[in-house]
Amino acid sequence: MINKPSRALARQKKHKRMRGHIHGTAERPRLAVFRSNKHMYAQIIDDKKGVTLVSASTLQADVKEGLEYTDNIEAAARVGKVIGERALQAGIKEVVFDRGGFVYHGKVQALADAAREAGLTF
Repeated sequence: MINKPSRALARQKKHKRMRGHIHGTAERPRLAVFRSNKHMYAQIIDDKKGVTLVSASTLQADVKEGLEYTDNIEAAARVGKVIGERALQAGIKEVVFDRGGFVYHGKVQALADAAREAGLTF
């Protein structure tokens, strides 16, 4: 009998391993991405203080406005654009990208590309 490990546990293990290398500072905070089956979330975090500086998700009314679905590439790009704009308003220009153990493909890549277009550098 084959006992296949959970995809969620494998992702969490990858994320924990990545977090050993990725740290957000006040000068260059961490852009953390999480995607669930229905929504996309992004936060910019200062790990030294343990504080979230800026956040955006498809649960927020201004982000969700005009979107037909909250779980596709278009929604991920909207979250990336909003997080980039909010970061620039907060005076953040450079970040470290934390893909959260997800593959850099599809929704995660769309969010990252939209954040870069909005003015963030990473």
